[in-house]
Amino acid sequence: MADTRRPLSPHLQIYKWQVQMVTSIVHRATGIALAVGTLMVLWGLLALAGGESTFNQFKTCTGSPIGLVLLFGWTWALFYHLCNGIRHLIQDVGAGYQIAQFVRSSWASIIVSVVLTVAVWAYVLSAGGAA
Repeated sequence: MADTRRPLSPHLQIYKWQVQMVTSIVHRATGIALAVGTLMVLWGLLALAGGESTFNQFKTCTGSPIGLVLLFGWTWALFYHLCNGIRHLIQDVGAGYQIAQFVRSSWASIIVSVVLTVAVWAYVLSAGGAA
């Protein structure tokens, strides 16, 4: 018979959510989103090679509200994964493991990714690129 007095392994209902935990989960999720979103980029390249009518169909789909939301999300995923990847590279050399630095760098990767996404989309929209 198994010993049932031993402690149970902790799980998400026991852990207190912290920014470090969230950034780790989101980093994995954005990696998956980038892989899936790359299919949209591939579609655009194939449509471009397919001629004007094919590319116009692609532009119609990506210019729709759903297409713009997907492109905006993919852009944020790209910048977040980049910023958090740089944070991980810095940690790989042994820096930034103190709790305060870890929390600051986690928040910095979130904030910088949002700022970069907004900056890119402000430029795209002001230049008429999403029209």
